[in-house]
Amino acid sequence: MKWIRWTLGVLGLGWVAWRLFGPDTQPLYEGEQARPVHVPGRTVFVGEHELFVRESGPEDAPPLVLIHGWSFDGEMNFYPIIRALSEHFRVIIPDHRNHGKSERIRGSFEIHDLADDVIGVLDELGYEDVDLFGFSMGGMAAQVIAQRHPERVRRLILAGTAAFPIDRHRVGALVAFWLARALARFSKKEAVLFTFRFLRRTRVIESAHERWMWAALMSRDPSLFYESANAALRFDSRSWVGEISLPTMVIIPTADQIVPTRTQYDLAERIDGSEIVEIPNVGHESILSRPEEYVAAIEGFLLNE
Repeated sequence: MKWIRWTLGVLGLGWVAWRLFGPDTQPLYEGEQARPVHVPGRTVFVGEHELFVRESGPEDAPPLVLIHGWSFDGEMNFYPIIRALSEHFRVIIPDHRNHGKSERIRGSFEIHDLADDVIGVLDELGYEDVDLFGFSMGGMAAQVIAQRHPERVRRLILAGTAAFPIDRHRVGALVAFWLARALARFSKKEAVLFTFRFLRRTRVIESAHERWMWAALMSRDPSLFYESANAALRFDSRSWVGEISLPTMVIIPTADQIVPTRTQYDLAERIDGSEIVEIPNVGHESILSRPEEYVAAIEGFLLNE
């Protein structure tokens, strides 16, 4: 056992030394690298905080807000569907606080704070009512908006999300978040490598976009990243989500490995009259790997009155 402890100690010290004194390496990329989309954006002030938002599509088209999930910003989460949706809608893509180009706001927060941020952005842009699409953590914020501000939402689409997303092993999830945050505070590269290698291995991103994706993943704040995870862990809309009476569609990736599908079906059952669209045999990355099915579902729901 001594030699095992000695070996682990040496390896641990070597890793610490490499992270402190080694070069800032990144993956090797093949071919010419480029951004997948070029959608400019700007910042607006919501109270004292500066939030970033992109807009695409005809200015007189029906406004459609895309609310992104945890870990990715609006561009990263929705780049495969922006161009197609912009043919029929004025697509509005805000970055949550602590994500993308929006302000880093220290301290804990709740999902309803993200919802208030989105409403504040829409106020600043001058949109009174919109169609609303929320993915994953963004779908939790969309639930809050639909319940608190139904007059601002024409139709609601929820994808890869739930009313109570972490319904089992909650203590284990919390401990995992704490440990991951502790590691990320020292070196966030390991978590980024895990995500990046998954996206590369499953061919979710094209090789020409890998450098852009790596840089975007590396821009995440190692502490605030997990404040968002904790907000999602605390989210529970089961007592009020049934109050939503808007036309609603729930998109469910049937092999979701992040938000259990049982919780997604549970959400759909709680909203009377909601339409369910399944994206079969694919996980949470479906928004990136099967974008054409999302576009078809969104357009079918919003364009066919």
